[in-house]
Amino acid sequence: MSQRSTPPFRADHVGSLLRPPELHKAREKAAQGAITAEELKAVEDDAIRRVVDLQRKVGLQPATDGEFRRASWHMDFIYQLDGVSKSDERLHVKFHNAAGDLEFSPPGLQVDGKVGLSGTIFGEHFGFLKSVVDPGVTPKLTIPSPSMVYYRGGRAAVDENVYPDLEDFFADLSAAYANQIKGVGELGCTYLQLDDTSLAYLNDPNQRELVARMGGDPETLHLRNIKTMNAAIAAKPEGMTITTHLCRGNFRSSWAAEGSYDFVAEALFNELNVNGYFLEFDDERSGGFEPLRFVPKGKYVVLGLVTTKRGELESVESLQRRIEQASKYVDLDQLCLSPQCGFSSTEEGNDITEDQEIRKLERIVETAAKVWG
Repeated sequence: MSQRSTPPFRADHVGSLLRPPELHKAREKAAQGAITAEELKAVEDDAIRRVVDLQRKVGLQPATDGEFRRASWHMDFIYQLDGVSKSDERLHVKFHNAAGDLEFSPPGLQVDGKVGLSGTIFGEHFGFLKSVVDPGVTPKLTIPSPSMVYYRGGRAAVDENVYPDLEDFFADLSAAYANQIKGVGELGCTYLQLDDTSLAYLNDPNQRELVARMGGDPETLHLRNIKTMNAAIAAKPEGMTITTHLCRGNFRSSWAAEGSYDFVAEALFNELNVNGYFLEFDDERSGGFEPLRFVPKGKYVVLGLVTTKRGELESVESLQRRIEQASKYVDLDQLCLSPQCGFSSTEEGNDITEDQEIRKLERIVETAAKVWG
């Protein structure tokens, strides 16, 4: 048993990190027209240098840019695909936490043209990250999976005049993603993560009901999503690791769905051709480890045991105990450890301090060293 030299790493993290106050201020000023895009970029560059240093100091092998240039983990990417635009309607997504419910109402999207890719999305972001990491640190890029373009709006979000047959839409979507993956590969990306909430949401009967109300087939949508992702990554560059992160929603310490991974597990682990899975297991809302019995040899599961939704620090002992429980279903050598989600999937961030974030990342590194040597 040993540490890994290729991703996913024994101590890893999902991607987004808390934005510092000066970045929030600069974004507000840029929105008001008080500073230029160049001035905002300079503040972002500086904040990213510091957050890369933070990851190095806590002892992580990968580094992300914390998603510091984004307002949202997925919409900032999706709106840059050809054929996709913001719709006038707003989405109404209900999130839950211990104190009650809150609503997230981002603009919706519509597919009103042929889906394609004109240039590598976040290519410049990745280039900057790669230029500021130390030798031996692996720069990691996170992007939303292709499923996220379709999940929230369903058939109604895809113009029937452009795509009378949905299969043509899925084919174009996969092709655009294949070009994106080729593009980031040419920039030197060897660690790419496709963030996909749909495959976790579909474990929740309430979410399956929602899919049915939108005219979709909740029994087979996960299979459709897996097929689209497989087509997107079929020609991935040699030497690139692709993982996927599955969570049940993360907005200001709240969630949108619950339920174990049972409903999607067999297809997810055996049919989706990724190298590893970042899975959320921070509380009973996520179910038990039993679905891991379907994980085949050669694939890795990154256990999201450390919550990003609350500041209390998990003990090394409790994490070791839970890793041991998971290893009853999948070999310990196929397991890694991470937070359950990002710390700041949207720019608002979770209700947690930077000190708490740092302590949690350090705890992951410390526990991984104890478990895997």
